[in-house]
Amino acid sequence: MRIRRNPDRPTGRLTASEFGRADTPEQDGAGRTGPRRRGRTSRPLPGMRGRARTRTGIRRFLSWRRLLLGLATLCLLLVGGFTVLYFAIDIPRANDLAKAQSNVFLYSDGTRLARTGDINRESVPLDRVPENVRRAFVAAENKDFYSDAGVSLSGTARGILSTLTGKGKQGGSTITQQYVKNYYLSQEQTVSRKVQELVIALKVDRQTSKDDILAGYLNTSFYGRQSYGIQAAARAYYGKEVGQLTVEEGAYLAALLQAPSQYDWAVAGPSGRQRVVERWGYVLDNMVEEGWLDASARQGMRFAAPLAPKPTAGLGGRTGYLVEAARRELLASGISEQELAGGGWRITLTVDPAQQRALEQAVATSDGTVGAGGTDSDINRQTGAVSVDPRSGRILALYGGRDYLKHFISNATRSDYQAGPTFGPVALAAKVDAPPEERGARAAADYFTQVRQTAVELGMNPQASGFTSPRSTSLGLMGVSPMEMAGVYATLSNGGKKVTPSIVKSAQRGDERTNLPPAIGGQAVSPETAAVVTGSLGTDFVAGGPVPVQDAAARRPPDWFVPRVTGASDDRKAEWYIGCSPELVTSLALFGEDAKSRKQVALEGVGNGSAARIGTMYTSMSRSGVAPEPTPSE
Repeated sequence: MRIRRNPDRPTGRLTASEFGRADTPEQDGAGRTGPRRRGRTSRPLPGMRGRARTRTGIRRFLSWRRLLLGLATLCLLLVGGFTVLYFAIDIPRANDLAKAQSNVFLYSDGTRLARTGDINRESVPLDRVPENVRRAFVAAENKDFYSDAGVSLSGTARGILSTLTGKGKQGGSTITQQYVKNYYLSQEQTVSRKVQELVIALKVDRQTSKDDILAGYLNTSFYGRQSYGIQAAARAYYGKEVGQLTVEEGAYLAALLQAPSQYDWAVAGPSGRQRVVERWGYVLDNMVEEGWLDASARQGMRFAAPLAPKPTAGLGGRTGYLVEAARRELLASGISEQELAGGGWRITLTVDPAQQRALEQAVATSDGTVGAGGTDSDINRQTGAVSVDPRSGRILALYGGRDYLKHFISNATRSDYQAGPTFGPVALAAKVDAPPEERGARAAADYFTQVRQTAVELGMNPQASGFTSPRSTSLGLMGVSPMEMAGVYATLSNGGKKVTPSIVKSAQRGDERTNLPPAIGGQAVSPETAAVVTGSLGTDFVAGGPVPVQDAAARRPPDWFVPRVTGASDDRKAEWYIGCSPELVTSLALFGEDAKSRKQVALEGVGNGSAARIGTMYTSMSRSGVAPEPTPSE
């Protein structure tokens, strides 16, 4: 019997079982029988094994061949585009720092506070820089400087990504790229500028010797203290010529370039100085690693502390503290130190001149030197204060000390005060804000974790000394600043919405304006928690009511009460006053300082209410509608 093969069937012989089943009726699920459909079996027929299944959906358009082709096309486009840019972008003429202008700082009402911006720069040939000092800079910034092609693709990619995502500047540039940015380009953070930097750096590296590039880098970098170039830096920080610098001093100047304002020894607080020494040690360790410094010599080296900066005209008295606070906020917003030092900025502060005078007068009334087991000149009582409008986050007044030129560290922003009694409401906020089912049922470790988390959400710095210790958390022994605590209590007074105190109202240079981050953020704690905490505070009897200072002719309102926290820290080195009404939050602290060593010491009579008297006096003057007359700077 001849079997006719269906042309639609796969080729191959039918087995006996297949032949027998070809026309056999099959049963359905209900037990009914019917003719078996031809060509359908319970397993693949011969010839079907290994055959690709039909692709559906997106798989119809994707294959490894297409992906490979797309990747190759993308690479060709990138190479082609970069080639076009390479030939289209020429090495420009050097930028003209000689046209640098002054920066003008204004009060909130437009009256002038200060003018800064005298540029100190001087170029020197590379052979005048000691070899070990040159190597310190290479070790700090670009260990592969002498062998690389002048660029870091990964560092540039990170920089472009951070610019696109709004995260500010990122490190990773080579010495050649930094030199190109300093000498040929601007300091703006844009993608086009970074691409230009990459292309020009490649060309400069091919056309210029490494020694010439290093010389240009050392002579164009900004070192802080208005100093451009290593010669000006040597004089500003060590009072000597560049050729007289030691390895230890050169390592500090090399470390300084990463963040001049933060690493200036004269203005850094205790934690800041620790970071300076760590960065300095990193530079020397890299020199040992590269074989440029003997390990035994490195072990015997000690940090070379720089000289105190020379007075800057116009920053005497309390003015310098306001200017420095504004500078730090602008730097945090993304402006580079070199760009800000280049000048031409018109910077308006949020500080109200009448509020500022009221704060200064309140401090002056009871401030001065006090004895603490010695003569009056042995121990100075230092005062730091910040006053904030919790509804806007704007700083209305700031007191950093008596004279910026004599005491560079601002008492308003230094973070080595012990929180003491001011931390109690923070712990209460953590307890109240916890879910009801967790209150009183958590382990001690969980409780301290929740307290620290709430403290950070309210605005405290988790990197401060003592912050991770359970004992510090329970006793309020962590380091804080009046600025931080002003933000914490402003947040509580603002219904739990995060307040980050801000001192810069606007900053512009020509048509260029700076985008400042908002001072008011999201919900840090619930409104109910904020209400419970502020309701638990004591009250301060204050003369005058919530009448703006400018309404001096207004009738003096009745006396009123301000929620407040007062008291001394356990170490008797700090005494606090924090008053927090819905219209004004003032954080004020006192501490004793040894006049010679500048170290904090215990105050005699601490806890006797001095901080509360100053805070109450200021609050009365600032809210009574009667502004004090200006007082001359000391």
